[in-house]
Amino acid sequence: MALTQVNVGSYLTIAKALQTVEQRPCWMMFDAEADVLYINFQQPVVAATDSEVTDDDIVIRYVDQEVVGLTILSVSQR
Repeated sequence: MALTQVNVGSYLTIAKALQTVEQRPCWMMFDAEADVLYINFQQPVVAATDSEVTDDDIVIRYVDQEVVGLTILSVSQR
């Protein structure tokens, strides 16, 4: 069985940051090539029926009035 290298310290930083946000289930995926972080609040991912882009390039995705996810653009510049 091969061991895979994992930078545990980076995940601990994420874990600490998550303690400061609203406590709700979420699934995240970072696309390094596109420099985008996808955060979904429902699993399986639900297709949004509406969205808005904030002044700081965050796409808030809705189904009716419920926020179902965030798309954070230009992550490396934050």
